[in-house]
Amino acid sequence: MKYKKSVYKSFAMITQLTIHMLVPIFLCFFIGMLIDKKFGTYFVIPLFILGALAGFRNVYITVKAIYGKEEEARHDRK
Repeated sequence: MKYKKSVYKSFAMITQLTIHMLVPIFLCFFIGMLIDKKFGTYFVIPLFILGALAGFRNVYITVKAIYGKEEEARHDRK
């Protein structure tokens, strides 16, 4: 039973990290496309890169928080 909880927990974490990574990328990409259509500029690539950086930052903060909680739990058990 404990194994199933671990699998579900891992799946939930992977899904959460994926969402944290992809949402900023897609939002920035589509905003860049809208700006390009409206003003005739070329903002897709810079905004895509900005979205990727924001996604990496979100993943970093999430992973840092998850491992911080695990470290606290380890110290509490000792």
